[in-house]
Amino acid sequence: MTDTPSSSRLHVLKAVEDGWNAFTKAPWPFILYTLLVGVLSLIFQAIGNAATGGGSNTTLGIGGVILTIVAVVGSWIVSLWGVTGMVRGSWIALDGRKPAFAEFTRWDGAAASRLFVRSIALTILFLVIAIICGLVGFGLAQLNQVLIWIPAVVALILFIYLSVNQKFLPYVALLEQRGPFDTVQRGRDVVDPSWWWVVLLLIVDAVIIIIGALLCGVGLLVAAPVVACITTAAYRQLFGNEDQTGLFNGN
Repeated sequence: MTDTPSSSRLHVLKAVEDGWNAFTKAPWPFILYTLLVGVLSLIFQAIGNAATGGGSNTTLGIGGVILTIVAVVGSWIVSLWGVTGMVRGSWIALDGRKPAFAEFTRWDGAAASRLFVRSIALTILFLVIAIICGLVGFGLAQLNQVLIWIPAVVALILFIYLSVNQKFLPYVALLEQRGPFDTVQRGRDVVDPSWWWVVLLLIVDAVIIIIGALLCGVGLLVAAPVVACITTAAYRQLFGNEDQTGLFNGN
């Protein structure tokens, strides 16, 4: 499928319906994979806490530095692997097939690299905005302390705006052949016409996650993959369903 025209509107209820139906095609692989990613994330978090002595140590020895590096690198790898696997599994389910557990867990180094670099690009963009607004705020504060709120509000608005239109950045990074900052621009081009509908999608996702968290936390094992499936369905509405990178065939 070719690129969806930027005038297309996101149909949130349809995304929710399609996402739920996709999850119900293979609930146990989704739940087990979510559990596995969660356990691995907690393990690396515990390693990081051990490196800092639970935050009580002000300095780190060589062992602490090594453990910190292991924790940071491990957390990043698990995060990239988790996102890639969930995108792959939810996509397969939306295509009408039951994803096998092995399709969730398969490591794709090229995909992880694309996702990492594009995430860094977005982080850099946020940092640039923060630095510029901070410098402007510092200058205005020399005139009047009240004026510092102007760049602060501008920064907040820009952060919210970008957070919404970059909702699908992992998908663009994993499925499209685009450079780091072109990936960010792609999100703006496609999402902006449906910006408020994507805000509604984010609210729906948040409600599902909150409900899952309230169910003794165990509900997150269902809520997290359901949200992933809904988000994948929404992406397919706005961006199309073309796999330009071979994510689903291992190329």
